[in-house]
Amino acid sequence: MAYRGIELQWSSSPRGAGEECLLLVHIRKVVGRVTYRACDTCAEGVITDVVLDEPFRDSGLGTRALSHLRSRYPDVAWRTTLDNRLTRALLRRMCIPRAPAGAKCFHAHNGVVDAAGG
Repeated sequence: MAYRGIELQWSSSPRGAGEECLLLVHIRKVVGRVTYRACDTCAEGVITDVVLDEPFRDSGLGTRALSHLRSRYPDVAWRTTLDNRLTRALLRRMCIPRAPAGAKCFHAHNGVVDAAGG
């Protein structure tokens, strides 16, 4: 029931630095969030945070959120900097490989940084 009552909304990340968030909202309350950076220039994306409130953790919302993120950026190859117990299984299940902490886009390594902070 809660799964169907979840709205997915896009937002800028309060962290700034070119990050964005996919918010999971249930009855006007944010119950989860996926924070990420996506670069159209490199076709690379990095998931930097996944948070789900306790009652929603085993409901499939994490899978739904990451699938929705992939559908918004269909040509982006996703990686993650996360390595904690709560997200490890989800990211493995979604075939999202681990990237080094502070991972940057390919073109950022060449001295060019896009406006989104990639």
